[in-house]
Amino acid sequence: MTDTDDKKDDMPIIDTGPAQEGGADHTDAFPDATAESSLDEGELTPEMAALTDNLIGALKSVYDPEIPVDVYELGLIYRVDVSDARDVTVDMTLTAPGCPVAEHMPRWVEDAVRSVDGVGDVVVNMVFEPPWDPSRMSDEARVALNMF
Repeated sequence: MTDTDDKKDDMPIIDTGPAQEGGADHTDAFPDATAESSLDEGELTPEMAALTDNLIGALKSVYDPEIPVDVYELGLIYRVDVSDARDVTVDMTLTAPGCPVAEHMPRWVEDAVRSVDGVGDVVVNMVFEPPWDPSRMSDEARVALNMF
C-alpha cells in the first residue's frame, strides 16, 4: 500500500447512499473508525461537523435547471471525501447520462464546494455506477416533485 492509499483511508467521508425506508436521512457522515481520539465511533469532531454541514449546504445550493430540487436532495452526490488537508473529492452522477447540463453541473458542484471556508483543492468525479434511480432522492425531494 502506498502513502497515498494510507491517506485516502484516513479521510472523513460523507457517504450519500440510497435513502433508507421510514424517511431516514440519506447522509451518513463519519470519520475513520481507526483514528485514535476520545470520540465514539462515528462521532465527528466539532470542526469536522461544521465542515460537513457547510459542505452539505454548499451542495444544496446547486440545482439542475430542469428540476426544482438541489443535487444533494436528488441523491446525485454519491460520496464526498475530505482529506486531513481539507482537500475534497466528490463523486456525483446525473439523473440520466444524456442530461443537457452534463458538462456544466460538475463545475457548478466544484464551485459550490470550493466556496466553503477551509476547503483546499476540489475534485469532482462524474460516475455512473451505480446508475441513479429515484430511490436515492430524499423525502424532501419527493415532496417537491409530488412523487408520493
